[in-house]
Amino acid sequence: MAEITAALVKELREKSGVGMMDCKKALSENNGDIEASIDWLRAKGLSKAAKKADRAAAEGLVAIAVAEAGAGETATAVEVNAETDFVSRNDLFQGAARQIAQAALGTDGSVEAIGAAKLAGGETAQDHLTNLIATIGENMMVRRAAKWTVENGVVASYIHNATAPDLGRIGVLVALESAGDKAALRELGRKIAMHVAATAPLSLSPDDLDPAAIEREKAVFTEQALESGKPAAVVEKMIEGRIRKFLEEVVLLKQAFVMNPDQTVEQLVAETGKTLGAPIVVKGFTRLALGEGVEKKQDDFAAEVASMTGQA
Repeated sequence: MAEITAALVKELREKSGVGMMDCKKALSENNGDIEASIDWLRAKGLSKAAKKADRAAAEGLVAIAVAEAGAGETATAVEVNAETDFVSRNDLFQGAARQIAQAALGTDGSVEAIGAAKLAGGETAQDHLTNLIATIGENMMVRRAAKWTVENGVVASYIHNATAPDLGRIGVLVALESAGDKAALRELGRKIAMHVAATAPLSLSPDDLDPAAIEREKAVFTEQALESGKPAAVVEKMIEGRIRKFLEEVVLLKQAFVMNPDQTVEQLVAETGKTLGAPIVVKGFTRLALGEGVEKKQDDFAAEVASMTGQA
């Protein structure tokens, strides 16, 4: 009898999309043979989920969960993908997304840790999704997640295009560290979160911005400035001005606040801190937009119809 190791169970689970206990049983029944175990699972009707695993899952929901932690708060945003928007309106899928976001509060916020987290029913988030795949018939996955914690203050949240409470297509978290009034901080945080949803900043401050992004823009601006034919000193000033303008467009604290373009987000935070009598620090933010960066398969409906009717 071959030893059924954790690594073997993990390999079968990844290949079949089936829960851990069923994988262990399949391996035990087939002396540790991976391929035989896959066939055994298929014969038992347990590997339905595996057939869906290569389908693009670019729809679904972003779910948010927030919990108080002493004088502070912890919050998570989790992108749970499915193949169609129709499934995002399914009560079972919505319930799963909510449970997964809630379970994520007790993890480090990584996708791996969330997949292994136990839900209210006792099964892991990954096993719950696997079973849901077999039930609903679409590929599903936890694609991205974020977690913020502040010892004093709030983690404000905002859902754009909400499908249901705390579920939607864009989810934003904004972490504010302050000893000020929590209700006022939450109001400020929600306004900033709405701003983030609308503007999609690349970083919190200039120091946080990817140097590669700055260099890329600088290269473009340099070429444009050189084409002007102006002296080198003038060109240098032109480049500096354009980089400064670029930072004002993509850095959250430097952006003009959408609800009052006469002040920056940084100025709004400082002004609110003075009003509350307690300084406010924006610790960070996360913006998850559903399906961002996922290649969606574009089906040629007309070609498909032509093929079916013999007109291709």
